[in-house]
Amino acid sequence: MAHSAAPATGASPITPISPKALAPWAVFFGILMLVLLYFVGAEQGATSLISGAGVHEWVHDGRHLLGFPCH
Repeated sequence: MAHSAAPATGASPITPISPKALAPWAVFFGILMLVLLYFVGAEQGATSLISGAGVHEWVHDGRHLLGFPCH
């Protein structure tokens, strides 16, 4: 009953992720962060893409937390 769960070859069970496989995810999250930064930092007034104050009210506290002036 003394069986080991580790492979007998001594190979590492963790395989490295290649930069080529990681690049699409990095681009996706980079674009997502830029969109979020836009909504928190610039979605009001003359640069507003969405009319009304709904988006402004949803991100109001985050705007103050990150140091963006809004009023």
